[in-house]
Amino acid sequence: MADESRVSCMVTGRVQGVGFRAFVVAQAKMLGLTGWVRNGTDGRSVEIIVEGASGKVEQLLREIEQGPPLAYVEQVRTTNLDGPAQFTRFEIQR
Repeated sequence: MADESRVSCMVTGRVQGVGFRAFVVAQAKMLGLTGWVRNGTDGRSVEIIVEGASGKVEQLLREIEQGPPLAYVEQVRTTNLDGPAQFTRFEIQR
């Protein structure tokens, strides 16, 4: 569907240990999106794959740029992904 998006995000800043992953999950579920979020191995990033309606994905990206109250987002790098949706829910990956 042309109205669907799949996006990979790398978020850097103070985004680990501040409830960022739970924030992303809550926002994604509220918007009806699927995918996953996990901490990056460098201790200062979070990786996200999100898929769903383009407008809803854009809305989530705007929320991610703000983050939860204790977070400080320095940068959000996004990459559009090709192919069909792969996920049925949004969850935290370990």
